[in-house]
Amino acid sequence: MSKGALLSSLGSGRVLEIVQFKVTEGADLLEAIEEGVKVSGISCGVFVSGLGALRKAVFRNLKWWPKEFPVRPEDRLYLTLEQPLELLSLSGWIAPREGSEEVEVHAHFAASTVMNDTVATLGGHLTKGTIAGIKVIVAIAKLEMPNARVVSDESTRSSDIAFD
Repeated sequence: MSKGALLSSLGSGRVLEIVQFKVTEGADLLEAIEEGVKVSGISCGVFVSGLGALRKAVFRNLKWWPKEFPVRPEDRLYLTLEQPLELLSLSGWIAPREGSEEVEVHAHFAASTVMNDTVATLGGHLTKGTIAGIKVIVAIAKLEMPNARVVSDESTRSSDIAFD
């Protein structure tokens, strides 16, 4: 399979199963996902969905493109909301770290809340500190994809997913 001129890598595999789990109310969402991945034996996967209520959300976004990499804390904005939120979606990937048996979870999320008597929707990188409310369900497609791995990207000086 040729990757094309605009793609840096391309991989394919097959879906082995869909794994779903309910997150305990009050649990850190990212930590619960990492536990679900470990308990389910997922070494490679993609998020299918995430929904429910959140007590607290921490959205992480870039404020600007840095002049040089890696991205520094001052290049990011962390917005913390501690109020009722609706988890609308989870997206991202799970892959094994190159040369290790460890697995990395890279997730983004969107959530809505009431701000100034209107509904506002926000999104960003999922970091520790986002706390589950009630009925939080996560679904992950467990993949058989032996060419997927997390590597150190020299251009951004950060980890990223790559395919052989």
